[in-house]
Amino acid sequence: MDFLPIVILLVTIALGVPVALAIGAAGLSFFVFSGSMPPELFIQRMVSVTHSFPLLAVPLFVMTGVVMNYAGITRRMMGFAEAMTGHWVGGLAQVNVLLSTLLGGVAGSANADAAMQAKVLVPEMSRRGYDRAFSSVVTASSSIISVIIPPGIGLILYGFMGDVSIGKLFLAGIVPGILLCAAMMGLVAFMAHRLKLKPALARRTTWEERATALRGASLALMVPVGIVVGIRFGFFTPTEAGAMAALFAAIVGVLYRELKVRHAWTILQQTTQATAIVLLVICAANGFGYYMTWEQIPSAVAAAMLALTENPYLLLLIINLLLILAGMFIEGSAALILLTPILVPVISKVGVDPVHFGIVMVLNLTIAGVTPPLGTLMFTTCAITGVSIADFIKAALPFYALLFAMLLVLTFVPALSLWLPNLSFN
Repeated sequence: MDFLPIVILLVTIALGVPVALAIGAAGLSFFVFSGSMPPELFIQRMVSVTHSFPLLAVPLFVMTGVVMNYAGITRRMMGFAEAMTGHWVGGLAQVNVLLSTLLGGVAGSANADAAMQAKVLVPEMSRRGYDRAFSSVVTASSSIISVIIPPGIGLILYGFMGDVSIGKLFLAGIVPGILLCAAMMGLVAFMAHRLKLKPALARRTTWEERATALRGASLALMVPVGIVVGIRFGFFTPTEAGAMAALFAAIVGVLYRELKVRHAWTILQQTTQATAIVLLVICAANGFGYYMTWEQIPSAVAAAMLALTENPYLLLLIINLLLILAGMFIEGSAALILLTPILVPVISKVGVDPVHFGIVMVLNLTIAGVTPPLGTLMFTTCAITGVSIADFIKAALPFYALLFAMLLVLTFVPALSLWLPNLSFN
């Protein structure tokens, strides 16, 4: 078996080469040095993956999130979240968590959510006396919910790479996402009392005020509901749901009289930039994946892991540990793209449902985004808020404990993920 591409991949990542270039260089080395493959085939493999209809959902949902920011939807959602939880102790931190859950149901990007809230909420939290490190940790940690609540982009990538129903994955993420939100709000409440934080609002909002805030955000809140219902009843595919979400967000922006024609070019620029990063990794990984298939690496890994144990629970524990280690050194989307084709056949052979495993894998690799040494959510948030990595990690310890505990719960209680898709698709 030719291990040169794997060696090149590990060395280039260790040297700090961008992940897409590292994967591309590793894949290209196989075609150049194998002697049996024309190098032109590598380019064909890279380009062929862009012809996939399901992958079109990625730029469409990215565009939805960008349009929301210009359409006034994000601000109205924040107003609704504040009306519901702003009177609690540590109310702004609770708003932070709840807003991540609401935004996850529309845009599905953890990095975008973390960047937005780091710019908008963390400065306000600092003005209210919140420790900046604590505020940064809440922002980064709560953004993890965004990838579990449908339509998470990570779920789309997993479904595409593992040939798993994206519609089922969307439904599977609803209950875990809500549970993760509730657990994090509970931890924030505990930490807020411990740190003696103040509420965001001086008094409890009346139900009339909450109803007003809900009306302001109601059009935006209909987007995730429409996506799930539309996919469930066959009105449109997950990809078409992305187009509908982007269109609906634009219509809402026009109705709110905040989305202008002059915003179109900026929206297209930001969408293109965010999409290009993900798709470049996918294209490079497709060329690298051809090498792994040719060398039968997935089969070898599956045989090696099944030789250790065929107990599904023990195997899931081992895989979780491997994913945590991988996620600490490889960006989450890249790790997801590389490892999904290898691990899905393994878990399928021991009877683990690929839909359940998709939730576990996406959550695992996204948690790695807030852990050292290469957590992208950690670096994104700290770069915007100006908090040192050391202070972030120290403040994040209780959140690490909660996130890994929730990961174990979702791993070993598959009914939490499978109840809704099994109910809906039966």
